[in-house]
Amino acid sequence: MPKLDQRVAIITGASAGLGRSFAQVLAREGAKAVLVARRAEALEALVAEIEGEGGQAIAVQADLTEADAAEHVLDAATEAFGTPDILINNAGMADAGFATKLSLDTINKVIDLDFRAPFLLSRGLADRLIAREMPGWIVNLSSIGSRYYAPKSASALYCSCKAGLIRMTETLAIEWAEYGINVNAIAPGLFESEMTEGFIARKGDRVREGFPRKRFGQPSDLASTLLYLVDPASRCVTGTCIIVDDAQTPR
Repeated sequence: MPKLDQRVAIITGASAGLGRSFAQVLAREGAKAVLVARRAEALEALVAEIEGEGGQAIAVQADLTEADAAEHVLDAATEAFGTPDILINNAGMADAGFATKLSLDTINKVIDLDFRAPFLLSRGLADRLIAREMPGWIVNLSSIGSRYYAPKSASALYCSCKAGLIRMTETLAIEWAEYGINVNAIAPGLFESEMTEGFIARKGDRVREGFPRKRFGQPSDLASTLLYLVDPASRCVTGTCIIVDDAQTPR
């Protein structure tokens, strides 16, 4: 029997990049996948792919910067598959600008998607799990930028939100420990994804040569860490952030 059989997993930012890979991994392990993103066509294509492999999935189009999006996602997941017990807060956006150059609109969008949306989704899921006396597993996607910031990085707001996400992980893990809800985070280094493709196209060769292993991470390299954090076998692991950066950054 697949490891995640009968589990229901919400994956945000599932239309591309790491989120798409996470959805595939969880569905192949038997989870019923709730795919969340703004791009409906990309989500439907992934649903078809998962179903073609014998899995179960639904697409939920949502703009997570909207305040009511979290409840919409949770309601859709519950209606389709029952109460979800896995949440992967993956959706995010980079500001790609120096702090003094950011517009207020950009600042609000980054904070709303990278910090507020994971909080609202986590809170909404926990509320439902506690009411039903069910355990749950929440994984937040942070970034190595939460701990390491190089000169001229031009992503101070993004990195600040990702650092906040780690503290959110730590505090919610304590708050919900008595209810059997585990909250953890993953901080990837520079992985090839839709978010990073522009940067890699511009500066990839030089950056790669500066890494000890002369390579970028691939989305599939995060699969084992993700599966570990949603497996009941890791039931004592909560409130932690696992760095997966292939030794790209200093310690």
